[in-house]
Amino acid sequence: MLNNYNVLDEINKIYPEEEVKFLTKAYHFAKDAHKNQKRASGEEYFTHPCAVAQILIGLKMDFRTIAAAFLHDVLEDTPVSAKDIAGEFDEEVLALVEGVTKLDKIEFKSQEEEQAENFKKIFVSMAKDIRVIIIKLADRLHNMRSLNFLSKERQTRMANETLEIFAPLARRLGISKLNCELEDLCLKYIDPDAFEYLAENIHNKLEEREAFVNKMVDELRGVIIESNIKGEVFGRPKHFYSIYKKMKNKNLTLDQVYDLTALRVLVNTVDECYELLGKIHKRWTPMPGRIKDYIAIPKENMYQSLHTTVVTSFGKIFEIQIRTYEMNNTAEYGIAAHWQYKEKKNSADNFDKRLSWIREVMEWQGGLKDSKDFLESLKGDIYNSELLVFTPKGEVISLVKDSTPVDFAYRIHTAVGNRCVGARVNGKMVPLTTVLKVGDIVEIITSNTSNGPSWDWLKFVKTNAARAKIKAFYKKEKADDMIKLGKQMLEAEAKNKGYNFGELLSKENFNKLSEKLSFSGQDEMYIAVGSGAVTVNQILVKLIDYHNKEHRPKLNHYPTGITSKVVHSTGDVMIKGVDGLLIRFARCCNPVPGDKILGFVSRGRGVVVHRCDCPNMKVEDPGRFLEASWTGKVGDDGYTVSLRITAIEDASVLALVSNACSKYNMFILAINGRVDNKKHVAIVDITLKINKKEDLDAFVKQISQDASIIDVFRNNN
Repeated sequence: MLNNYNVLDEINKIYPEEEVKFLTKAYHFAKDAHKNQKRASGEEYFTHPCAVAQILIGLKMDFRTIAAAFLHDVLEDTPVSAKDIAGEFDEEVLALVEGVTKLDKIEFKSQEEEQAENFKKIFVSMAKDIRVIIIKLADRLHNMRSLNFLSKERQTRMANETLEIFAPLARRLGISKLNCELEDLCLKYIDPDAFEYLAENIHNKLEEREAFVNKMVDELRGVIIESNIKGEVFGRPKHFYSIYKKMKNKNLTLDQVYDLTALRVLVNTVDECYELLGKIHKRWTPMPGRIKDYIAIPKENMYQSLHTTVVTSFGKIFEIQIRTYEMNNTAEYGIAAHWQYKEKKNSADNFDKRLSWIREVMEWQGGLKDSKDFLESLKGDIYNSELLVFTPKGEVISLVKDSTPVDFAYRIHTAVGNRCVGARVNGKMVPLTTVLKVGDIVEIITSNTSNGPSWDWLKFVKTNAARAKIKAFYKKEKADDMIKLGKQMLEAEAKNKGYNFGELLSKENFNKLSEKLSFSGQDEMYIAVGSGAVTVNQILVKLIDYHNKEHRPKLNHYPTGITSKVVHSTGDVMIKGVDGLLIRFARCCNPVPGDKILGFVSRGRGVVVHRCDCPNMKVEDPGRFLEASWTGKVGDDGYTVSLRITAIEDASVLALVSNACSKYNMFILAINGRVDNKKHVAIVDITLKINKKEDLDAFVKQISQDASIIDVFRNNN
């Protein structure tokens, strides 16, 4: 059990007298407030705030942060009010406490929604004062340390949440002391067998490797002494979760993971870091591709170090990290180091750079419709998937993995993204869908006459900032006019096709449409249509398809005088209830084997076979519908099907289609293409002869996977 008075002893050693008085008062205030409360472990509840305070003292945080740590649960779990805290302490401490206090007075629909809303509130507070999230990380760390007292279900839920949100946040803020321990504790509960295996076997391997590590440490010290450099060298075992990830991602056994221990060299200056790197490479052979300079190009969390992996003379492979003492302090404490060196200019500069990411998140989060969207988007942006690329002037821009030139443009400035009409990567023109690689030099081409971003960009951008800014453009620019125009266009075309648009746009149908076209609300859809970003047919074809599947005509009514006992086969289609009538396929929807079909008795033209989802199938006279099915026999002439393919402007669609046709034994009967200069896309209408629907499905799947293809769908003539 934690001895609470150790906290005060530690405070007395570190903080000035006036601050000690303030913290002692906070300590006793919180202790009285939590009196008689117990934790799941049976300990007094106040042991938890004390443990959180101790973690923050270890990070050398300022005294108000420590006071808020003592008080962080009193608003939620005790009768203490915000007015009480402000009166006894000050508004700054109150703001920190409120920032980490859960929302317990709002009725939520689900536990997931509550967690999302709580986290959004914490993040908004953290944008105002970063210390909020540092307290929350310390709070989560102590809760993870005592997780063994909870049920298995709660252990798994908390561990997953920590691994998805809190550990990546600690890493993004550069606080490796918290990140590493959080990840290891998560592994302990998410995959306990792997954790036990690593704990036992890594210990054994480190013992085996100890002699080699000691030998390398001695040799590295010799290199430092020969260079007349003051510094120190030590071996540092890598934490379990990083080894676990490497084994899973690269499908390795533990024996194949050679860098269980990293050798770290600490020196005083940057020049000494580079001097030592050269002498280490002169002494041992460096492994190609394993030299990383995070001093010249720091990670986005401001981590700096030189990394190299060398092969030693005795056949062992070692990773060596070289950094200054100040860099090491920043790597361990991250943004928390600001409170240790706040009088130094470089600390303030690093602090501002870290906060710029948080400010950017708060800029785009306003465009998201609810807290769950915010949480899911945040998860995508805080994982350690940094992609470092350059502007033409050599400025380093950090993006998430698989980002595109559009993501880059919006990262530079919203106006650059909105006016973007093209991009050069490493001096060559490329499609805007191009996936950027580390080290690419990216130049954005803009135009003052641009009509703004294309809605189709939402299909390939990777950063949530870009996505939110594209949607914000459509909401802001002539939104009311575009909504009105888009709605009128959809209603008119639906009426022209014989449908009521209000009936087509059911809640369920709109939800299905949103999954495909990234609409967060009906207004966004109207704006996209009104502005020309999405065509009327792109919307209506899908809505009619969904509607017809919901309102399929019943097949138990047949025209008078036709008995349902009669089955007539026309070779590849069987019509139930028909004898002696001409049977043909509808040219409007071109059904093929595998499609769900119906027969329609057409006056003077026999029975016409349609797809069930054909927009021309009217349900006003169900007596004219006949049940139809495929016989399994392929027609001598095959079947005709029409597709519309939308691709990026300079895509080689014809070559792509030709190769896929050859693979699936299809013939191109007709092809017609055009370029939409306004949207920078190519539209290709193609008519194919096929033998069965399975071939068509495989064909569509193959070409849809190409990065240049925006959309592929069956055309109704």
